[in-house]
Amino acid sequence: MYPALSTAALAELRRPRPYPAVSLVMPTHRREPDNAQDPVRLRNLLARVEKELQDDPGVTRERRADVLSRLERAVAEVDLVHAEDGLVIHVAPGEHHVWTVARAVPERAVVADTFLTRNLVAARSAERPYWALTVAADRISLWNGAPERAVEHTADGFPLTRSLEDPDAERKERVGDLPSTFQDEDARTFFREAHEALRTVLASEPRPLYVIGEAPAVSLLEETGPLPRDTATLHQGGLGHGPEEAVRKALAPLLAAHEEAVSTTVLAELDAARSRREYAGGLDEVHEAAKEGRIRLLAVEEHYRTVVRDYGDHLEPADASDLDSRDDIVDEIVEQALETGAEVRFVPDDALADVSRIAAALRY
Repeated sequence: MYPALSTAALAELRRPRPYPAVSLVMPTHRREPDNAQDPVRLRNLLARVEKELQDDPGVTRERRADVLSRLERAVAEVDLVHAEDGLVIHVAPGEHHVWTVARAVPERAVVADTFLTRNLVAARSAERPYWALTVAADRISLWNGAPERAVEHTADGFPLTRSLEDPDAERKERVGDLPSTFQDEDARTFFREAHEALRTVLASEPRPLYVIGEAPAVSLLEETGPLPRDTATLHQGGLGHGPEEAVRKALAPLLAAHEEAVSTTVLAELDAARSRREYAGGLDEVHEAAKEGRIRLLAVEEHYRTVVRDYGDHLEPADASDLDSRDDIVDEIVEQALETGAEVRFVPDDALADVSRIAAALRY
């Protein structure tokens, strides 16, 4: 399984590396017959990088051998049978990383002293990750979710489990002293531990939170301590162990409602920015604002990609086969905006049709 694409992981990937740091980026396909081309494309990318390393006088024999060995290990971890829309491989002396993303990426092979991360940054922003907490009397689980996946989080103390067997239950029942499942002190302690563990996760990785469980379990969690302001709850039991598909199915209506609300808010903010003359619309204006660090809120249509040629003061449409074309300019803008503290939101296709698919509210 590929690692989670967290904020901490992205920050670590963006630090400088010993030369040569290799980044391989390529589109992949989820279904036949298109996915038949993916292994061939990957082999061709590898051959291109191997030749570049062989021909580079700045790469010592030892470093070349190390990086090529790491490339082999990375490729061995690639699962093209269960591919998404893009594959990213990072290799440097002493390390290698493999990522799969649910966002189209261009084909790139880059050798430098840093990894190419803009496609990962944009993919993670477009993924709209969330946390889902399933609560029950004997098991509390946390799910690391995105629109197309939900993986159980097995760190930071999760999942929490306890036994509901009470060795003195028969005597307590006779004397009428057997408390309900969610009213005894053991249950309250169990839920307090879960609440503390959840706070730790949310502090390091803030995301929308969804809480799923029977009504008494959800109520006890809410009584235990405050939850994030926009937490959504669903009264449905039986999901403490998943499976993933059941968790995603239960959450689907809540996720759809959340996305609709976010899109409505983003479009309203853009309209307000336009009236204040703090607005940029279209690729040229937004690209310039991103370079200057003036973007407060960036809105991009879900599947917007375009190929351009950069003339310095403006961008022009180009063909992907042009040697100086840039086919991940949208991902570059997303990365630049996030670097300067902007909020980035992806909205449904055609929501920004009147401003060429991309717009921004500016700081000034």
